[in-house]
Amino acid sequence: MTLHLKIAVIIPSYRVRGHILDVINLIGSEISKIYVVDDCCPDQSGDFVSEHCKDPRLTIIRHIKNQGVGAAVMTGYQVALGDGMDIFVKIDGDGQMNPRLIMNFVSPILTGEADYTKGNRFFNLEGISEMPKARLFGNASLSFLTKLSSGYWNIFDPTNGYTAIHRDVVIHLPFNKISRRYFFESDMLFRLNILRAVVLDIPMDAKYGNEVSGLKISKIIGEFLLKNTRNFWKRIFYNYYLRDMSLASIELPIGLLMFIFGMVFGAYHWVLSGITGQSSSSGTVMLSALPVIIGLQLILAFLGHDISSVPTKPFHRNRVIVDKS
Repeated sequence: MTLHLKIAVIIPSYRVRGHILDVINLIGSEISKIYVVDDCCPDQSGDFVSEHCKDPRLTIIRHIKNQGVGAAVMTGYQVALGDGMDIFVKIDGDGQMNPRLIMNFVSPILTGEADYTKGNRFFNLEGISEMPKARLFGNASLSFLTKLSSGYWNIFDPTNGYTAIHRDVVIHLPFNKISRRYFFESDMLFRLNILRAVVLDIPMDAKYGNEVSGLKISKIIGEFLLKNTRNFWKRIFYNYYLRDMSLASIELPIGLLMFIFGMVFGAYHWVLSGITGQSSSSGTVMLSALPVIIGLQLILAFLGHDISSVPTKPFHRNRVIVDKS
């Protein structure tokens, strides 16, 4: 039996007063509900939207204390769940994300191809040239870290906040554990991989005008490095030792041990040779090089297995009729 699916749009609102009304006005009739989450905005954007927008689909949600974009999205998810919505689209209120692309994000979920879709600003090579160079470099670096930590080797642009998700996935998310600020999008991918949800990139262009981005790569790169490293080891433990074991579960620890042993052993004898002035024997060199080579091969074999293990079977039930009322 098929059911009508209701689509909701969630817009975190923090210092986006100059753009948010235009964003709301571009949201099409196929959307059942629009939630604006005022994250204790100093510009009182929630009151501003309530006063100037009379769209009957609109609901204003207010945080008493600023909690971050992740918390605003999760609040929107929870309210939308309570209202019986089926697919939740998150877009920003700063005008960088085109609301007319919403159905591009929703369609793969409707057809059962994906559980979660997200934007990819790097798909169009011509559009990349418009992206600020510092942001381009930062996003490329963060993307590699997120591939490692989340296990979604098929996606890019991890900090992209244009997303859509099915309710059957949302109800299984650990809301109290997901990062509440700028690490939210990357942390979501880690949580989705633990659920074995299917994630799909949606090509899009981003507009860069006079809006002010709160995401400063230089300030968050250290935090992202630490948290992605933590999520990587958690994912490896959950997927390769707690839930299941395979040849890859053996390759990684043996490969790491051999690689580290070879590097430490070689470095020790290299320093020793510098101090004593005596060259290391060929046997010592081989005892250092062989574990490094074999260890590296085992690590690469593990990565090959990990890349081929990207989830491909959608998590949610396939229901395909849209309610446009």
